[in-house]
Amino acid sequence: MIKHIVLFKMKAFNSDEEKKQTLTKLQKALLDLKPIIKEIETMEVGLNGNPKEAYDLALISTHKSWEDLAVYDQNPDHVAVKKMIKEVLDTRSAADFEY
Repeated sequence: MIKHIVLFKMKAFNSDEEKKQTLTKLQKALLDLKPIIKEIETMEVGLNGNPKEAYDLALISTHKSWEDLAVYDQNPDHVAVKKMIKEVLDTRSAADFEY
């Protein structure tokens, strides 16, 4: 099994409300991928509740193999969500490991 972990830090927003709405929209878009991409075994997406930390959104997904992770990464629905994220993204950090 492969675990895929991604942390997202977004650009500055005009207000806390705009930031929360945008993060909630992105969270839903990511979670909506689970039922339509069969290569996703599990997926969790959460908004950071710790104001002392730099990242705003966390994604953890699992995949049966490196090949399944690659298929997920190139899936057109996932690519569309990545495009949405890139519009407001400042920094991204990721790690993938076998377990």
